Amino acid sequence: MGILAWIVFGLIAGVIAKLIMPGRDGGGFILTCLLGIVGAVVGGWLATALGFGGDVTGFDFHSFIVAVIGAIVVLALFRMLRRG
Repeated sequence: MGILAWIVFGLIAGVIAKLIMPGRDGGGFILTCLLGIVGAVVGGWLATALGFGGDVTGFDFHSFIVAVIGAIVVLALFRMLRRG
């Protein structure tokens, strides 16, 4: 799947990750979307590198779950780095 699709997934995944992991992160909606985009891209890359990403040519549930999990991981890492 192209990078543009992962960016769109990332926007949605960032919002869902924030709903799953509520809290005050600072930066608001824009930062949440950016973290979601990074998480979706990293999640998609890792899923493909580990062999369970496959050749996705459009929206499907598997790729969306990968994007959400990637966004949750990036949000958790961001929070750990922010605390210090």
